[in-house]
Amino acid sequence: MSGEKPKDLPDEAALAGMSRDELVKLGTNLDGVELVHYEERWPVEGTRAEKRAERTVALWFTVAALSGLAFLAAFLFWPWKYHQPNTPDHFVYSLYTPLIGFTLGLSVLALGVGALLYTKKFIPEELAVQQRHDGGSTEVDKATVLAELADAGSRSTIGRRSLIKRTAGLGAGVFGLGVVALPLGSLVRNPWADSDSKDSLWHTGWKSEHGEKVYLRNYTGKPHDVQLVRPEDLDAGGYMTVFPFRESERNDEHALIMATKRVDAPVLLLKFRPGQQVVKRAGQEDFNYGDLYAFSKICTHLGCPASLYEQQTGLLLCPCHQSQFDVFHYGKPRFGPATRALPQLPITVDEDGYLIARSDFIEAVGPAFWERKS
Repeated sequence: MSGEKPKDLPDEAALAGMSRDELVKLGTNLDGVELVHYEERWPVEGTRAEKRAERTVALWFTVAALSGLAFLAAFLFWPWKYHQPNTPDHFVYSLYTPLIGFTLGLSVLALGVGALLYTKKFIPEELAVQQRHDGGSTEVDKATVLAELADAGSRSTIGRRSLIKRTAGLGAGVFGLGVVALPLGSLVRNPWADSDSKDSLWHTGWKSEHGEKVYLRNYTGKPHDVQLVRPEDLDAGGYMTVFPFRESERNDEHALIMATKRVDAPVLLLKFRPGQQVVKRAGQEDFNYGDLYAFSKICTHLGCPASLYEQQTGLLLCPCHQSQFDVFHYGKPRFGPATRALPQLPITVDEDGYLIARSDFIEAVGPAFWERKS
């Protein structure tokens, strides 16, 4: 009866002397497998249709390799630095993200289509029924399973299809390089290079250089529209998003735009109601100016903008993963995956009554990085 195990199992010596076909037959019997239907895709080898199918599969793997190479080239060498609209270089810059997304996606798609076509065109069509059984694997089971795997590879005819093997290896290899390049691309910047600059990983755009004032700017969406902020510009319970501004940048459109593009730049300026009970962080008791407090807008979980503010409770919500920060309690997380308080920017007013940053943040902004101390 099909599926019944033989009563006399061969020992190790007998197993060593058995052919692969004999081991496959024995293994299917041991596993309770009944082969109901089996049909070769190409009973006659070397036909035009078979060669055409092989070239089709190889073509898709070649497309995967070429698109993977295109992704690497775009990721590493395409101009990625920001260029403002209506400039000659803006169009090329705007293609960067779509280009790397398209080429990487095409590489994944082509690999998948190639593997799927190979399965449909060359793997024999079979239907098997297996009875389930309990117990561990014996030496006989191990030997027969290995034989079945080898037999499956042989029947798939992959061994004699060098064109498909080479193109599949090339496509998968180049795609693998792209996958490795993505995480490594963010590590090429040396965090210790020019560490005293506002452009280093140790500082943000709020760092003063050469003693120049850093004002709080209300960005209106127009690069040349510089609106500095006074304490009276906010009503009690109000808030606004502010960015750093230096007088040396006033007529520099590129610098004005870049100041609002930095991921560490957005700061939420809040004006609490008079008499509001506030718990200040140790060592940061003087970071506020009266009822005005400034917190980084970058969530300390994964860097999303925490911008949904409820003035009655003082809770600031990050919409990405629902972290909640209590700004009445030095930006301490109350709910969600965030574990660090929002960094607070020390602020004051200058002799003209405009709000300025007293210094840069004294801790890492956002999810931080490997040298975070808090």
